[in-house]
Amino acid sequence: MSAADRLTDGLYGLGWSTVKRLPEPVAARLGRTIADLAWKKRGKGVLRLESNYARVVPGASPERLAELSRAGMRSYLRYWMESFRLPAWSPARIDRSIEIKDLHHLTDGLAAGKGVVLALPHLANWDLAGAWVTTRLNTPFTTVAERLKPETLYDRFVAYREGLGMEVLPHSGGSAFGTLARRLRDGGLVCLVADRDLSASGVPVDFFGAAARMPAGPALLAQQTGALLLPVTLWYDDSPVMRGRVHPPIEVPESGTRAEKASVMTQALADAFASGIAEHPEDWHMLQRLWTDDLDPAKGPA
Repeated sequence: MSAADRLTDGLYGLGWSTVKRLPEPVAARLGRTIADLAWKKRGKGVLRLESNYARVVPGASPERLAELSRAGMRSYLRYWMESFRLPAWSPARIDRSIEIKDLHHLTDGLAAGKGVVLALPHLANWDLAGAWVTTRLNTPFTTVAERLKPETLYDRFVAYREGLGMEVLPHSGGSAFGTLARRLRDGGLVCLVADRDLSASGVPVDFFGAAARMPAGPALLAQQTGALLLPVTLWYDDSPVMRGRVHPPIEVPESGTRAEKASVMTQALADAFASGIAEHPEDWHMLQRLWTDDLDPAKGPA
């Protein structure tokens, strides 16, 4: 392991071991301080965040984009501070931290016994939402995690999410789809963050008026297993409570090839994601390239 990898792994380990012990107001102030320092440095992640926000808020002035990116970094660090503290939160603490609209789409789908796929963008704190599902709804679920470098950091994330009641599968390796399909056929729940394609073979979509690619997995799983496909969007407000909405089911088209159906369904997912991101752009933590014409490394920060 390189020195940089050891440092990265050590910093995350320090977060999970130390931040969760801080008083909540202290942790919140620490997160805002780190966010503001990162924002002032104007590094690659902040510049990419502003570039992405420029797509979401067309016509925004440079001053407005700077305001959004500062708020976005604060939201992003709120996510991290909460995530570092989540393993120490009681079920009651988790329960009072979330309010979800239109939850009946999820509970009715689970009651039907056909399986449910929840698909989310990188909005607010999806780990907290997952912990709420496993505690308040008493429903375990399966998810997929990107293989991070170093391997020890990936192991930390798996252990953290498994500790919150999730079954975690590696994104690479080729066996995740089959396992997810089996869970759904058994009437289970699958949750996938699905606004960024990690496979380079995603489905083309129109996203805020420009071409992007998003993973076909949620649509293909729903097609293959008969599971319900539900978009979910999350956001913060000025309170300690995270808000969320379960959107209406995305139906499988009656005609077309498997690929054509997946394309239609993934576009519907992209549209649902866009509606939530447009309402709360500062809570969209997309510090990487997403749109097709941004993917050329020569065009700027990642």
